Amino acid sequence: MRELSIENRISRIAIEKFVSHPDNPNRMSKSNFAKLVRNIERTGRYEPLLVRPKGDSFQIINGYHRWQALQQLGYKTADAIVWEVNDRDTDILLATLNRLGGSDVLKKKLALLSRLNRQTRARDLAKLLPLTRLQIERLSSLKGPAAPAKCGRFANQPCFANPLVFFVNDKQQKIVEDALSIARKNQSEKTKAAKNAAALTHIAQHFIKENNQLKCKM
Repeated sequence: MRELSIENRISRIAIEKFVSHPDNPNRMSKSNFAKLVRNIERTGRYEPLLVRPKGDSFQIINGYHRWQALQQLGYKTADAIVWEVNDRDTDILLATLNRLGGSDVLKKKLALLSRLNRQTRARDLAKLLPLTRLQIERLSSLKGPAAPAKCGRFANQPCFANPLVFFVNDKQQKIVEDALSIARKNQSEKTKAAKNAAALTHIAQHFIKENNQLKCKM
């Protein structure tokens, strides 16, 4: 069995020994911070902070908001992993750790939300998840595509539909629907969903073309 690296061992450090990095670019909304606090308060679990020695203190590289949440909850100590890294490597970590990540597989995300919503009401889930009650209810009722989709003139090539899920307010919805209505007039696809997809692509292509032309004039 591989021995855990000394650098990756978790240490328990007094909460007042941590200091924030002045150039940490990551920010969290008040709503999501409140959900972070609730999750830690409810479970007592959190990902250890990543820090480096800085004089008599430990400078936080990743975990500033967890540190703030733990202080708010009255924790006297926090679990942390201490790395000996220089300023340059610290800057690289600050620029990447809060931004590197994968993306959700929609079908699995929908199944997960549906399962959670069967056990817990959406309004209660919204207090813990980075989603609103309405978003949870809508996503819980959606289903991912089960079969390949036809791709218009490229229908002879393997193609799967890639769903895009986003939420708009009433004003935005009216603008989007008006734009799609105009763009759909020139689409030959049979189903409404296919026409909407083609129309949205046409609008996006038009925007990209205009943007490229503007760049050429500058």
